[in-house]
Amino acid sequence: MRPIVLSVLLLTASNVFMTFAWYAHLKELNHKPWIVAAMVSWGIALFEYLLQVPANRIGFTVLSVGQLKIMQEVITLTVFVPFALLYLKEPLKLDYLWAALCILAAVFFIFRSRLLGG
Repeated sequence: MRPIVLSVLLLTASNVFMTFAWYAHLKELNHKPWIVAAMVSWGIALFEYLLQVPANRIGFTVLSVGQLKIMQEVITLTVFVPFALLYLKEPLKLDYLWAALCILAAVFFIFRSRLLGG
C-alpha cells in the first residue's frame, strides 16, 4: 500500500478516536466530575496515539511535516463535522463550509508544488 494512502487511513482511524476522546464526554459524561472525563479521554486517546504516531512516521517518508499537518486538518474536519451533526446533534451551519474552503486553500498552498509539478 502506498505510504500516503496508508497514512491517510491510519490518521482517519486515529482521528475518530481523538474526536471521541475530546468531545464524547460532553454528551456521555457531563454529569461526572471532569477528572473522570479526563481519565476516560486519556484511555481513548491511547488508541489514537497508537495509530497517529505510525501514520505520521509512514507519511513523513513521502510528505513534509507541513503537508502532514494540513492533511491531518482535512481529516479532522472530515471526521468532526459528521460527529458533531450525528452524535452531538449540533445544527448544520454555513460556517462548516467556510472552514472547509479555508482548509481547501491551505491544501492548495501546502501541496501546490506537487499539484503544479514544480
